[in-house]
Amino acid sequence: MSRPPRDASARRAPSMADVAALAGVSHQTVSRVLNEQSLVRPETRERVQRAMADLGYRRNHAARALVTNRSGLIGLVATHLGFYGPGMIATAVQDAAHDAGYEVAQVGLPEISPQALRSTVDRLLDRAVEAVVVEVTRRDALDAVAALRLPVPVVLVQGVSPGQPLAAGIDQALGGELATRHLLEVARPGTVVHVTGPLDWVEAQMRRDGWRAALLRHGAEGRELVGDWTSRSGYEAGRELAADPSVRAVFAGNDAMALGVLRALHEAGRDVPGDVAVVGFDDTPDSANFWPPLSTVRQDFGALGRRAVELTLRALAGEVAPEAELVAPQLVVRASTTR
Repeated sequence: MSRPPRDASARRAPSMADVAALAGVSHQTVSRVLNEQSLVRPETRERVQRAMADLGYRRNHAARALVTNRSGLIGLVATHLGFYGPGMIATAVQDAAHDAGYEVAQVGLPEISPQALRSTVDRLLDRAVEAVVVEVTRRDALDAVAALRLPVPVVLVQGVSPGQPLAAGIDQALGGELATRHLLEVARPGTVVHVTGPLDWVEAQMRRDGWRAALLRHGAEGRELVGDWTSRSGYEAGRELAADPSVRAVFAGNDAMALGVLRALHEAGRDVPGDVAVVGFDDTPDSANFWPPLSTVRQDFGALGRRAVELTLRALAGEVAPEAELVAPQLVVRASTTR
């Protein structure tokens, strides 16, 4: 038995011509509405938008790129998205891009190697992205990005230093200083320990630099243990620190490691903050509900995303790349350092 013929419109996606016919306007008017031009009456714009919604019309970005040389698409290369910071940065960049009228093509990589980055960027260029934003976590990623020679702007986000062109970041060294200075103010004399993140990460090195700078400025003693961003590594470090009565303050490189430190101190009978004051970094959504609630350094990921997209748009407009102005972090004081 033969199937009944289907309507032609059911076999293809609705076109701009279909929208124009349903709205009773010209093809040019539909184009003006799509490109958000002002030469359209409000009631006509509303009629066209209603027709697009009724038909389920979706813009053909590839066709638009061929005609206008603009795709409205930004590529985003991100790594280690399972960690809080990288995941929040990717979300912030996407939100800021959408607010600016751009879509984001995101690719997640376990690590950025020269080969993986080149292959990923080539795929993004095949999609006609107008620019590429790269999240930097490890130092070798900076070298891989520097080796790229692309026909579109490349913007770095996060693990960057002041003065880098086309780069947006949060001042990690200042955050380390804020955390350490606070510990020196609230803790009785003793050793201020820093449980670092993995030291091949740019952010971990910068937070460590801030810790060292604060110790040097105050003539205080320091000691460091290396973690891997996980609460388990914080717990292992905390067990070692709990047995040392000279330890009166701990700056953990992120909130997850701080959580592990708090558990180890509790199991050893060391009171927080009476015996040991603890500060984390990130201000994750759960930090206020740790026991005790965790003092930490807050990163403004929203501001970081907006700055990265602003730099991208300025580069697309042909402006000279400004030097990086890092977003300042904020110390959040809770019960893990003060009663």
